[in-house]
Amino acid sequence: MEFEIVIGLEIHAQLKTKSKIFCGCSTEFGAAPNTHTCQICLGMPGVLPVLNKKVVEFAIKMGLATDSTINTFNQFARKNYFYPDLPKGYQTSQFDLPIVEFGKVEIEVNGGKKLIGITRMHMEEDAGKLIHDDLEPESYVDLNRTGTPLLEIVSEPDMRSPEEAYAYLKKLHAILRYLDICDGNMQEGSFRCDANISLRPVGQKELGTRTELKNMNSFKNVQAALEYEVRRQRDILLDGGKVVQETLLWDADKNRTESMRGKEEAHDYRYFPCPDLIPIVIEEEWIEEIRKTLPELPDARKERFIQEYQLPEYDAALLTGSRELADFFEAAVKSGGRAKKVSNWIMTEMMRELKGADITECLVKPEQLGALLKMVEDGSISGKIAKTVFLEMMTSGEDPQRVVKEKNLLQVSDQGELLSIVREIIAANPGQAEDFKNGKTKLMGYFVGQLMQKTRGKANPKIANELFAKELAG
Repeated sequence: MEFEIVIGLEIHAQLKTKSKIFCGCSTEFGAAPNTHTCQICLGMPGVLPVLNKKVVEFAIKMGLATDSTINTFNQFARKNYFYPDLPKGYQTSQFDLPIVEFGKVEIEVNGGKKLIGITRMHMEEDAGKLIHDDLEPESYVDLNRTGTPLLEIVSEPDMRSPEEAYAYLKKLHAILRYLDICDGNMQEGSFRCDANISLRPVGQKELGTRTELKNMNSFKNVQAALEYEVRRQRDILLDGGKVVQETLLWDADKNRTESMRGKEEAHDYRYFPCPDLIPIVIEEEWIEEIRKTLPELPDARKERFIQEYQLPEYDAALLTGSRELADFFEAAVKSGGRAKKVSNWIMTEMMRELKGADITECLVKPEQLGALLKMVEDGSISGKIAKTVFLEMMTSGEDPQRVVKEKNLLQVSDQGELLSIVREIIAANPGQAEDFKNGKTKLMGYFVGQLMQKTRGKANPKIANELFAKELAG
């Protein structure tokens, strides 16, 4: 029996506001536990929340960027459940009247493009964090994160493979960072994902029983967890069993999912309109003002890179995958580097040395990379020397001109200086010289290699080839 995979994602993006959604406490990450709190985010009796306008603005930006409907009348609701890091006993969220609905984004998987629908986006407050003791059966609560503004983005169940889910997750991550409304730091919990997955026989319209994978914080873990869950559910169904609707956690060490609890439905949370917050009414004029501030988004920037810089689609897609990487590329090109050369260096030398780290952590500035490639272009250094210089720049952050000068790496282009070495090499290799004259032209590489060895890679390869060709023809 063949099964169709059905996946929907719920993404929680922590918004980049300086203060929390309903109070003035700082949202800065990494402070000592329970120091960024007040009576409001601690849920003390008698306090009243005040909505942070920036949160509404950021939600509208994301709605516009995903071609969604902005609901000019929307409302907060109370989502009731108990958990130790939820001091009020409920979460202030949105339910039947969210701020954004009916959006879409385009993903690309295996060369094909597909639209993924967005059911809704709503504003809500984050809960706190439990810290579990490794030695004792005790847990501690840190409420610094409580009240941090979240934008929850709920997709339609349009994804049909873990690869599509991965591509969708990456695309939303990129859009949020392009808009500069979420830093996207998954290690710090700024961008988290819950995934709903079910299987059904091919051709069946009715959805199968779904499980929910909770709070995954890396792209790799999301794809790995979904792949595991596909195998697990398929095995159950092929054995004649029934999939149980439940919430699961992904254990990355064991590479398997583990049951957390039974899956809650909306009625379990007893949603009702929040009595402490009035409905939000948004004027169309404000939406249009926000629309004018939208930056060039990933898809548009990718198409421009292809047209303006004549880049292959693969290069353009990789470079525009993050706003910071795209900015780095364009700044390097403006500093003198040829577009394709800059792209090649970023995708090979730079990515290899970064080892998965973000481009913002790179010590080499885009202007420095542009200057380095310009030095190769004008013959000041060879491509091989450039790689040596680049490695030094990656660890020191020094300008390429200074590294070249300090290490005496300027390319030797003086014909008189090189000619004496060329003649010396030919004299030391009479057999190879004779073979070259008899038609074995591939030996040119051998001769030039000898010259590079003697000059420690500093000889101008173009001049070297010309000198050898002239001397060997004589």
